[in-house]
Amino acid sequence: MSEITSLTLTELVKNIKEKKLSSTEITKAFVERSQKSKELNTYITEDFSSAIEKAQKFDDKPNFDLKLPGIPIAVKDLFCTNGVRTTAGSKILNNFIPTYESTVTQNIWQQGAILLGKLNCDEFAMGSSNETSFFGNVQNPIDKNLVPGGSSGGSASALAANLTPVTIGTDTGGSIRQPASFTGTVGLKPTYGSCSRYGIVAFASSLDQAGPMSKNVKDCALLLEVMSSYDKKDSTSIDFNRSKYSLELNNNIKGKKIGIPKEYRVDDMPIEIEELWKKGIEHVKECGAELVDISLPHTNYALPTYYIVAPAEASSNLARYDGVKYGFRSHGENLIDMYEKTRSEGFGDEVKRRIMIGTYVLSSGYYDAYYLKAQKVRRLIKNDFDVVFNQVEAILTPSTPSSAFKIGEKTNDPISMYLNDIFTVPINLAGLPGISIPAGFDKNDYPLGLQIIGKAFDEQNILNIAYSIEEKINFKNKITDWWIK
Repeated sequence: MSEITSLTLTELVKNIKEKKLSSTEITKAFVERSQKSKELNTYITEDFSSAIEKAQKFDDKPNFDLKLPGIPIAVKDLFCTNGVRTTAGSKILNNFIPTYESTVTQNIWQQGAILLGKLNCDEFAMGSSNETSFFGNVQNPIDKNLVPGGSSGGSASALAANLTPVTIGTDTGGSIRQPASFTGTVGLKPTYGSCSRYGIVAFASSLDQAGPMSKNVKDCALLLEVMSSYDKKDSTSIDFNRSKYSLELNNNIKGKKIGIPKEYRVDDMPIEIEELWKKGIEHVKECGAELVDISLPHTNYALPTYYIVAPAEASSNLARYDGVKYGFRSHGENLIDMYEKTRSEGFGDEVKRRIMIGTYVLSSGYYDAYYLKAQKVRRLIKNDFDVVFNQVEAILTPSTPSSAFKIGEKTNDPISMYLNDIFTVPINLAGLPGISIPAGFDKNDYPLGLQIIGKAFDEQNILNIAYSIEEKINFKNKITDWWIK
């Protein structure tokens, strides 16, 4: 069984199409491993019995033309799944069962995949460590004392622990790429508008984007191919010519110009991150690409800009959770009292903190001073990338300023927690695609990642660059299955 769960998505698809493995065998293997892995706390809602039934139905009438034929997949609990509880990691949605399906998950099921269950995440995707979830923190399979990153921490942990062959997350300011870096996996944040946001519980509407998380770049390309589509139900969805990402994947990046931004060399950056970056630069050179020193002068303003724009949008989006139509409801003496108690008891501390920040920056007298100014700076950050992409075809940076930190280490220091997003936030503000790939280890053998940033809708290019570097690095995760019971 463990041999099955260690296979990549591409290998599993090949085995099913060649009739070497059945969907039922594969699904049972992942279910069995997941049931033995409760200590990691990756699942919020399990759908194992239904998954095995669906696998058996697939085996009775297989369709090998599908891209994910009979493949079991667990997904982040931010995607609405018809008839399956969707909580967004929050008490306020603890009893919410959607009557509709998100477009992204619908695309995955239409290609033959089967739902294993819903994975833990920071409450409403607000967090960088998966410690804000109402359902408790997730453990990193690398070491039980480490966070897996966030907000897609449950997704990253389940993937690294071989509880799902691939998974999907959402990235608002680094919530796919940072946990991918912390767990030695691959995570891609697509161009804003590439994957539909319909049916995804909203955090910050102008920043949120769904993306694939996988064990390697080839799997990432295949899952993105399935996920990405134009959707009339999403007003921010963009109709563009999407590549056959997996079929067009190649490792020929000879002659490509790749930028190295000086602003990403931040103060007090660990020497291990600097060394990792240097090795990445050498790998890119070995592949025949040309390195170009570039400048993104407004990078230092990205983090404060993000932590004005994102909470502002969150305070608006989360206004809908009032206990009236769905979700948790507290008892009050009157309507206003019920509203106040519901939101006070239903939201966690981090969510309440961001709602208060967002409400403040949108309030009369502060809107111009904070929110409007942040939007202007956001435009300057995007302009920086526009200028640079006239000179280079992609940008290479570290994914995170450190390896995974210990559980509880930063919970009482929100600013320190927010600084974890320093390398990932700029591309969300600019709406660009970025991918994190595992590239090495620190002195404790904790994984470190490299990030490749591309032009809008140029996912194929960054996938190809990541694919070529991945071959040079030949990364092997160091996991011992300590959590198996």
